[in-house]
Amino acid sequence: MLRYVIKRLLSLMISLIVASAVIFLAIEVVPGDPAAYMLGLNAQEDTLAALREQLGLNGTIAQRYGDWISGMLVGDFGTSYTYRTPVVEMIRERMWISLPLAIYALALSTLIAFPAGIWAASKRGSVTDISVMGVTQLGVAIPNFWFAMLMVLVFAINLRWFSAGGFSGWDSGFFAAVKSLTLPAIALALPQASILARVMRSSLLDTLSEDFIRTARAKGLSKRQALRRHALRNALIPVLTIIGLQFSFLMAGAIIIENVFFLPGLGRLVFQSISARDLIVVESVVMLLVFAVIVVNFAVDIAYAFVDPRLRVQG
Repeated sequence: MLRYVIKRLLSLMISLIVASAVIFLAIEVVPGDPAAYMLGLNAQEDTLAALREQLGLNGTIAQRYGDWISGMLVGDFGTSYTYRTPVVEMIRERMWISLPLAIYALALSTLIAFPAGIWAASKRGSVTDISVMGVTQLGVAIPNFWFAMLMVLVFAINLRWFSAGGFSGWDSGFFAAVKSLTLPAIALALPQASILARVMRSSLLDTLSEDFIRTARAKGLSKRQALRRHALRNALIPVLTIIGLQFSFLMAGAIIIENVFFLPGLGRLVFQSISARDLIVVESVVMLLVFAVIVVNFAVDIAYAFVDPRLRVQG
């Protein structure tokens, strides 16, 4: 088990190094000068040069990459070109919106998908199975921003159960804050729940056709008992993979939903920073999101070892 964890940690470190280099170079090749954007078209050359020096844009690519990486290692993500505030403070403020939103959406997705996938697999070929798969296919086909606009129309404008956008803040109380995140979380969760339910059903059907399930049934277990005691755990490996990918997507891919609901999260911060050419914020937030994706995948790999003992032996 220890060897398995060490191998995964080495893979994590290599992935982070490669990702940081790719992100930095990708931001560097983007056309445009942040200093010229901040000062406008009529700025004097000496003023531009002074601002570039102040922002640290005059160094070589290797120097700026080294400064960026060394700063992140000690928690210093630099200073925003536009807002002139530390990037780490901007990220910390918005993380308390994006992270709970992702966890909330993932919890809803899992609570919807697991019963739906298990129920469809246990009723294979029946009207129930066909109906559940039809609904999930619809959920996969319809984009989440359409769900978002539909829920705003129904629950915010017509029924007035929720606000149409914005975030009340955690200072207003836990339930008020969660209520502000409910519609965005549902809009994010429904398409992901559809995907997860289909994977859960497919994985369970493959497991239920294995010899050990037939042996369990022959020993006297009912279909429900065999599914709960033996099939479900063995079917979890591909499901864990999808859950890990979904959490990564919910953290890094909620830009559209955060803009639809005017949530001041990380996605909206990236969108605003790109518009303002605030490159230090863009590369820092993107690197943080990549780090979250890689760490989640590492956690999923460790979860594999707990679910499947064969991986611990091979490790």
